[in-house]
Parts: sequence; C-alpha cells; structure tokens
Amino acid sequence: MNASPLQPAQTQDAPAGTTLYGGVTSRRVTVRDLAKAKRNGERWAMLTAYDALTAGVFDEAGIPVLLVGDSAGNCHLGYETTVPVTMDQMVMLSAAVVRGTKRALVVADLPFGSYQESPAQALHNAARLMKEAGVQAVKLEGGERSARTIELLVDAGIPVMAHIGLTPQSVHAFGGYPVQGRGDEAAHRLLRDAKAVQQAGAFAVVLEAVPAELAAQVTEHSAIPTVGIGGGPGTDAQVLVWTDFAGMTAGRVPKFVKQYANLRATLAQAATEFAADVREGTFPGPEHSFS
Repeated sequence: MNASPLQPAQTQDAPAGTTLYGGVTSRRVTVRDLAKAKRNGERWAMLTAYDALTAGVFDEAGIPVLLVGDSAGNCHLGYETTVPVTMDQMVMLSAAVVRGTKRALVVADLPFGSYQESPAQALHNAARLMKEAGVQAVKLEGGERSARTIELLVDAGIPVMAHIGLTPQSVHAFGGYPVQGRGDEAAHRLLRDAKAVQQAGAFAVVLEAVPAELAAQVTEHSAIPTVGIGGGPGTDAQVLVWTDFAGMTAGRVPKFVKQYANLRATLAQAATEFAADVREGTFPGPEHSFS
C-alpha cells in the first residue's frame, strides 16, 4: 500500500491542565480537549446514549464523549435499519441526553435524509440539534461527498464529527454491512475520504468496519482523532453502541463488539422474580405499603 495522502494540520492547544479523564470537572469536554488528547497520545472511549438516565450513568463513569446515534432506530425504536429515524426523534433523544449529563461532549447524528439534499438543508437541521436539543456537535456520514457540507457547518460554528468506511445509512446501497477498504482501490478511496473530511474541518472521524492496518494508517497520518468501531486497536478512540457492550442486544452482535455485562439476562431475571412475587402474593409486603 502506498503512503497515505493525509497531511497533519496545525491545531491550537487546549487549556492547560485538562485531560479527558478526571481533569475536566467544572465544564464539558470540548473539541479542543480531544485535539489535545490526539497530540498527547491519549486514548478515549465514546458510547452511544439515547435517554437521560443511561447518559447520566455514563457521564458519572467518566466517558468523555457520548453519541446520540441514529442507531437508536435499531436498538430502541424497533426499526430494522437506521434509515427511518427522523429529525424530530433525534432532537427529542438528544435533548434527553444533554439534560442527563454535565461533563460529556454530546454529539448527535444527522439522520438519513436530513443533510443529503444540500449543505443548506444540513445547516438547518444541524442548527436544530444545537438550538433545540443543546448538543455540542453533530455527526454525519460520508467522506468526499460530504466535504462541502462539513465545511459549511464548520464555517457556521457547528463542530462536525465525520463518519467514513461502513456508513449504516447506506445499508441498501451496500447490500448489507460489509467491511470497507479491502483492496488497494477501496483503501485509497477511504484515505481520500479521510483527507477530505479533515481538510473540510471535521474535528474527528469515525472509521467503521475497516481493516485494522488501514485504520492505523489513517490514524498515523491524520491530525484529527480517529474513532474506531470495527477498526482495530490502532485508532485514537473507540466507540460502541451501549446496548451491544452491555449485553442488552438479543441474538448475534457484530464481531467488533466486546460485551462488558449481560444486562438482558439480569433484567429478565428481575422481571421473572417480580412476576413470581406478585403471583404468589409476597409483593407488595408490609414494608412496601402505607398505613
């Protein structure tokens, strides 16, 4: 594989004395903190969140970046893909996550159909997420094809996280969820996409379902943080859908998922015990009743 076409860009230092884990206590994490982490070689974690309660747990745990992903369509709204998710749904979910957090940088997805028509459409809908939901950044899919849109949003003062490689909103065009960037032509296309979003002003880029060696190459030559999901260990950050990592997802999960808990089994057991207590008349007991 030839040398990457990416060239590192100049970035300003974040305020002295701030780190992603433990250092930022009186304000939210910012894109400048992420830029500083990139320069310092500090890795960081990102999780999805779709409600105030779960977001608050992750915020208290110190997760520095939370993504209100359109993956809510799959894991919360009952859709088969992310395609049906609407702007109104994203605004509602994003506002809940913002209300439930104090420290994390909250990034919200622009859903399918909310930005592809024109950069002006993207600006209108990104502004809704900033103004109505209170998020600090937005995410959109696409590399070279989305560069002009990213540039307009950044010029308008809206931080943008890019998303390249496997882009779930294009599931029907891909015919599924295949690994992207395999072979020289596909690899060079992904490298061009990474260069394009960086030059357009994105503050970070998600690399989904790409070969680990290629993701590491993009990371090495990129001045902005790379966020891997199925991109191997060489990226600056890692993101997982919270229902996957916590064991809430039924059935098979993607290869790149590590399950850190089995909440589905825990909740099922709790519901079973509750039903048994009600059926047997042991709940509610005197300690749960008013006199």
